[in-house]
Amino acid sequence: MSTTTLTLSSKNYSSWSMRGWLMLKMSGLPFEEVMVETDSEHARAELLLLSPSILVPCLNHGKVKVWDTLAIGEYLNEVAPKAGLLPPNPVHRAHCRAVCGEMHSGFSAMRASLPMNIKAQFKGFKVWAKARSDLDRVFEIWTSCLKTYKGPYLFGKKASLADAMFAPVVMRLRTYGIAMDPVCEAYCQQILKMPAVQEWILAARAEPEDIVELEVEF
Repeated sequence: MSTTTLTLSSKNYSSWSMRGWLMLKMSGLPFEEVMVETDSEHARAELLLLSPSILVPCLNHGKVKVWDTLAIGEYLNEVAPKAGLLPPNPVHRAHCRAVCGEMHSGFSAMRASLPMNIKAQFKGFKVWAKARSDLDRVFEIWTSCLKTYKGPYLFGKKASLADAMFAPVVMRLRTYGIAMDPVCEAYCQQILKMPAVQEWILAARAEPEDIVELEVEF
């Protein structure tokens, strides 16, 4: 087995797994995946947002173990600095960290109301007020970053940790048919074109197992 492994839960349902996996792909470090069965108690708690401490994904790099997604991104930036996971400009880097931190700790209404489910498509989905407020803030962040750094990614021409953090939101927007302005739509299409994202989507669609609680149209 590789000295670098990443423990994941479902590729269809787990937004945190997707974030960590994309970060590792972007770093260029070779790694092996270790999948946790979705019928395990801890995996289901994480996927259903019932776990007080999300322990997936978990990066094992030699003797180092990192289990928080944001910490994984920061660690990868240190061990693979040439990958450019954070912008080189210190002011831009601080902005990127702030955006990542907001995604990491906020948007609870969106998470609960629009759980990630890549294989599903819900037509005419009603977004309640609190989740709509979260989505409006997401679009505000995207629009501001794309205007400031000129795109096509949030911090310029190269994908960063911020794009990895927001990629699962793009999955949610597709699943629930959320309308958005042309600028945000173009950004979503840019994320969807990323080879790593395409690879993740194909793997998610191939997963045989379903979690009934996440297949309900709310």
